[in-house]
Amino acid sequence: MAEAYGPAPIRSICVFCGANPGTHPRHVAAATATGTTLAERGIRVVYGGGRLGLMGAVADAALAAGGEVVGVIPRGLVDRELAHPGLSELRIVETLHERKAQMADLADAFVTLPGGLGTLEELAEVLSWAQLDLHAKPIGLLDVGGYFSALEAFLDRAVAEGFVAERHRRLLLRDDDLDELLARFGAWEPPTGRFARPRPVDRPTT
Repeated sequence: MAEAYGPAPIRSICVFCGANPGTHPRHVAAATATGTTLAERGIRVVYGGGRLGLMGAVADAALAAGGEVVGVIPRGLVDRELAHPGLSELRIVETLHERKAQMADLADAFVTLPGGLGTLEELAEVLSWAQLDLHAKPIGLLDVGGYFSALEAFLDRAVAEGFVAERHRRLLLRDDDLDELLARFGAWEPPTGRFARPRPVDRPTT
């Protein structure tokens, strides 16, 4: 009998966000609320392992609410990012590629909060993997104060000019309310009309 694929339970969410706090208090407030909400829902937080900025705010809030938090951080960034000392689990890897692959493997879904170039890279990679059917996990933007409006405009322009297919544009969900975003995750079905067979993302060999 053929296996059926449908929306999987969301038990673990990877959070992409900045290692800096940003210039507006709403960014830290949103990160704190995200950590608290996920922990209260019994959802494990997977993130980049740092203790500063929005990354630290998410982790601290989830831990304070009794949640499980797993950090994944490259050895070379442990000192630069000041790895969080109080996590449920801290995985130290050798490269950024391994970090992203492990975070993706550990997650059932992805939430992106405000951040910089590293955050953008992480988001773009999981979107690209979804476009290639390497995973069928929901990907969402928590659009704090319209932070991602320019990114949304860029993607719409890319569709209009033929660089991104409309069905792939719909891979990225957006909401300014985390509860609403999580509700959409629960009902998620990839716009390709089928689910890719889940498999781990290939990790680079040394």
